[in-house]
Amino acid sequence: MTLPLKVAIVGAGRWGANYIRVFTELPGTQVAVVCDMRADRLDEIRRRFPGVEVATDFGEALRKYDVDAAVISTPAQAHYDVTRLALEAGKHVLVEKPMTTLAEESEELVVLAEDKKLILMVGHIFLYNPGVRKVKSCIESGGNDVYYMYARRTNLGPIRSDVNAIWDLAPHDVSIFNYLLDSVPQWVSAVGAQVLQSSCEDIGFISLGYPNGVIGHIHVSWAEPNKVREVVVVGGDKRIVFNDLNPQEQVRVFEKGVKPVGEPTSYGEYQFFVRDGDIISPKVEAGEPLKSQCMHFVECVAEGKQPLSDGKNGWDVVRVMEAIDRSVAQHGMPVELS
Repeated sequence: MTLPLKVAIVGAGRWGANYIRVFTELPGTQVAVVCDMRADRLDEIRRRFPGVEVATDFGEALRKYDVDAAVISTPAQAHYDVTRLALEAGKHVLVEKPMTTLAEESEELVVLAEDKKLILMVGHIFLYNPGVRKVKSCIESGGNDVYYMYARRTNLGPIRSDVNAIWDLAPHDVSIFNYLLDSVPQWVSAVGAQVLQSSCEDIGFISLGYPNGVIGHIHVSWAEPNKVREVVVVGGDKRIVFNDLNPQEQVRVFEKGVKPVGEPTSYGEYQFFVRDGDIISPKVEAGEPLKSQCMHFVECVAEGKQPLSDGKNGWDVVRVMEAIDRSVAQHGMPVELS
């Protein structure tokens, strides 16, 4: 692949505009065309990014403009159709999360990309967040046995119409948990509620059962006045906190924990070692996660590398989300993942 990489941006909403900004700033890339069916959005893009070509029909744009890759930031229900169209046209794809709204559609796209030897990457942006990467290095460097994890992602809106709060927010934390543990859940249990009297769930409480008995818990809400973006990992040697809203101390490590030692007594009881150490704020390198994600996409296309958040990764997250839907429909009944 010779640079510059010519990119089509599909979907010119708030997040799509961020992609346009990043790809116009990145060296070795060029925004060849921006596609959106809304004329007012294209007028705004013309104003903000003079010289960028715009189109209302993505299929026509693929035929008219010489593009190497498509970045898809449409509403979630359109992800499958637009991604398939791009892959069938021989274009590499970076698609926003969730990859699709059905696991079988995600599987189909993964197979199609493999058959055509194209890069298929999913925008699980927190995998490119320096703070989340620091949490993973803290887990791996200290031999920390993870007991459980929990995440809170709450705010007053923004309330969407294309997906519920669980599909809007929880994929972030599912992808983080999968990344930190290098695995996918074996079962899920979830409940949701429509407290705002809307047509879909605006709050959710989700439990995930990972291998080795590790439990993950996620709370998401569009209806809470306290904005929280937090992931906590509790283990035998330490507690690690990622707070995305605290740039000064994005990660804090509490060197405190408890774990069994030795063999159990004749009564089956263990002795426990309690560790009480320091509270550390490790250095987290500065960086814009979206720009890091886009740079990784360009690198993978140019060098034929497998993305960190590849199609299989995105498919796994959608499988979890489907299982969450089934559990919510059964009022929290545990659902196993095949």
